[in-house]
Amino acid sequence: MTKQGRTNGQDIQPAASRLQSMVASLPATSRRIAQFVLDNVGEVVHMSVTELAERTASSEGSVVGLAKTFGYTGFQQLKIALAQDLVAPVQFIHEDLEPGDHPDTVIRKIFASHIQALQDTHANLGVHALTRAMEAIRNARRVEVYGIGSAAPIAEDAAYRLMRIGIEARALVDSHMQAIGASLTGPDVATLTISHSGSSQETLTATRLAREAGAKTIVLTNYGKSPMQAYADIVLFTMARETNFRTEAMTSRIGQLAVLDALIACLALQDYEASSEVLRRSFEILSLKRY
Repeated sequence: MTKQGRTNGQDIQPAASRLQSMVASLPATSRRIAQFVLDNVGEVVHMSVTELAERTASSEGSVVGLAKTFGYTGFQQLKIALAQDLVAPVQFIHEDLEPGDHPDTVIRKIFASHIQALQDTHANLGVHALTRAMEAIRNARRVEVYGIGSAAPIAEDAAYRLMRIGIEARALVDSHMQAIGASLTGPDVATLTISHSGSSQETLTATRLAREAGAKTIVLTNYGKSPMQAYADIVLFTMARETNFRTEAMTSRIGQLAVLDALIACLALQDYEASSEVLRRSFEILSLKRY
């Protein structure tokens, strides 16, 4: 029996064994979710909480509740625990690596995965969605950019680059500031939320509050269904694999940066003369910071 063959209780690793030991005693909805997870571990570690809820005819709250029943903080932590049953420890460094890989091989595999993520993101980035995001930003009095954890530096970079082309923008990377800022937005504000999983509670809350306040909400997230999309007016997709095991890996950030690069370049070209003038002035100001 391989590690993925878990339906008969044999060779079950810790996370799945905890589910297996209690599945019969769970309420009907939780039992249905748990049994689906046990029967499809290899597929579940690729899913968002929204996708699992749909596949099991349940709700996102029921999926999260099941995870908490077994001592996890949420579905993401349960996925990581299940993934640990499936993969070798070295794969938490990078999914394609193997113990003993020569540095040449490591370099080749790392770069290949990044190139693949860029190609996949390019193939799935809709021009219509990008155009709508451009219009929302151009029509806004200001832009607020939300990111938490590994998405925080991406949010700060996006806000900085928007400012460089003359668009008033600020990055909010503290959860309290995000909640306050989002609640004080309105129809004349556009928000850009960056979240690979689309399930981060802090940025999901900020996006929801901004939507409720009337702001135009843009979400940059990985391809697939996620809770945050329920509060997004516009969704820009990346395609990166580390959702399964490594939420802090570089691959997703490379995809995010590429999408933002395209978005900001299009915005600059849309108002070429004004953007060029602001860039020229900012270059002059920044030149004073250099010897």
